[in-house]
Amino acid sequence: MTTAIAPARTLRIGPIELDAPVVLAPMAGITNTAFRRLCREYGAGLYVSEMITSRALVERNATTMRLITHHESETPRSIQLYGVDPATVESAVRVLVEEDRADHIDLNFGCPVPKVTRKGGGAALPWKLGLFRDIVTRAARAAGDIPLTVKMRKGIDSDHITYLDAGRIAEDAGVAAVALHARTAAEFYSGQADWSAIAKLKEAVTSIPVLGNGDIWSADDAARMMAETGCDGVVVGRGCLGRPWLFGDLARALGEPDAAAGPPVDATLAFVAQAFRRHAELLVEFFDDEGRGCRDIRKHVAWYFKGYPVGGELRASLATASTLAEIDDLLAEMDLAAPYPGHAAEGQRGRAGTPKRPALPDGWLDSRDLGAEASCALADAELDHSGG
Repeated sequence: MTTAIAPARTLRIGPIELDAPVVLAPMAGITNTAFRRLCREYGAGLYVSEMITSRALVERNATTMRLITHHESETPRSIQLYGVDPATVESAVRVLVEEDRADHIDLNFGCPVPKVTRKGGGAALPWKLGLFRDIVTRAARAAGDIPLTVKMRKGIDSDHITYLDAGRIAEDAGVAAVALHARTAAEFYSGQADWSAIAKLKEAVTSIPVLGNGDIWSADDAARMMAETGCDGVVVGRGCLGRPWLFGDLARALGEPDAAAGPPVDATLAFVAQAFRRHAELLVEFFDDEGRGCRDIRKHVAWYFKGYPVGGELRASLATASTLAEIDDLLAEMDLAAPYPGHAAEGQRGRAGTPKRPALPDGWLDSRDLGAEASCALADAELDHSGG
């Protein structure tokens, strides 16, 4: 239940005006077309793709080309790019613009995953100020009229904070908005996000929207973040796992009167089961393969039914179902009249973990300039053909 309600507002990112100041954070293996469509069915916002590797896009990797394909119902189309080489990122942006594949492009400078930071990417990259400036400036120029935004973290660790410098550089480069996950790479997803950093970034970056990210588990959290930090909108990641209707709650709390797709949710087990089934159906459509779609929904089982009276055996069966008919039969076994369990279904979901020392290229922290060894690490990073 939402208690702290912010005044209704929109969010403008370049020429794009959103009926609610809400953005879905890119999450690998999660924010594919199926999940984005599902979230959109509940509320307004900007729904961003999984992180796409710039090199793989330029080389037209088949998996990557599938990931950047939007359903006809998705408007505006939003894609997040990851890259460490200015020329490659610029080329990737040109592909999206010249082939009319996106209405909004986001650059990832916030990923804390070791395989990314080890090569100087993600949250590690803004430490190299010249490299960061070059990537963002060239990407913004290549984007032209398509709004380009930046998502970042506070820094690498508490001794190597980068977000204020990066925010000012991005603003000067002509980006349309900046978003801050208020943790360092070292914190990963542990502890509590430092919302005061979002407020400081808002004070430092004054001509474009500043969006806040971190520990938004409910519409109340989002309204409180905006009230406490003065940020212009929120970016929601783990809080919507197994709870795509959160975007309806957010739209009702923060957006225009008609921003939500329906009335407030009474999240009975029947409602949750219906959302789970719809998600599975959209995954089957996305993959064009019933078996693969049913396999992909398995990782969502624990998130959807958190706190609900769904026994371990039934959960395990859902996590092995291979057809929609099997899923239907299993959902029918539930006590669908069970009411919303309250606190048991609230709070943190998804990965958290513990703080860890970030993996970085050798000598990365010795200077904020890009040396020869760091350049070699970046060259290796751009050989990544993962497809995102």
